[in-house]
Amino acid sequence: MKKALLTTLLLLTAGIATTANATDERDPVSLIRETTSNLLSVLDDRRDEFTENPELLHELVNADLLPLIDLRYSARLILGPASRGATVEQLDEFGLTLSSVLLDRYAHGLLNFRSGEQMDVLPMKGNNTDKLTRVRTRIKLENGSFVPIDYAFRRTDEGWRVFDVTVEGISYVMTFRNQIAPRVQAEGIDKVTEEIRSGTIALNTE
Repeated sequence: MKKALLTTLLLLTAGIATTANATDERDPVSLIRETTSNLLSVLDDRRDEFTENPELLHELVNADLLPLIDLRYSARLILGPASRGATVEQLDEFGLTLSSVLLDRYAHGLLNFRSGEQMDVLPMKGNNTDKLTRVRTRIKLENGSFVPIDYAFRRTDEGWRVFDVTVEGISYVMTFRNQIAPRVQAEGIDKVTEEIRSGTIALNTE
């Protein structure tokens, strides 16, 4: 699952920096398709550069991917009732810290990504609306097997933003809610945010 979840992050990395400061009018399916089409060329063109200087890769992933994630909304979903009483600033810092740690972790494994992996976007299914929708995809791995990956999107003032990713039936939001929300309830959001930032909390991404 780890490599598949890494792939989901990579699929969103290419081609979004140009829309970070403006409303992105693309629909979720187009967004997924377009970013995927740019992915392999970005990786292939800059692989040597990233190998020589991994910090550039970390900076690129964080700079390009974070604007596409609805950090505050994801933070509220992850924390659940534990978010009560938290300020907007605390929620933003928590969401940013959690996402940054995860993106740095996956950026470290980015160079292992190979062009043998491909993505198919499946037909829309379920209760999709003009405010919430889910894009279903399948990642073809080098061994010929497929990994199902669903992207949950929410319409915001800046355009469609991802707030959850489900890999092989396992939700990012629910996985981290189970790990983190009880600690926030017991210790407070500021302390847990700092523990995530410092690496004191070992997040399980399996």
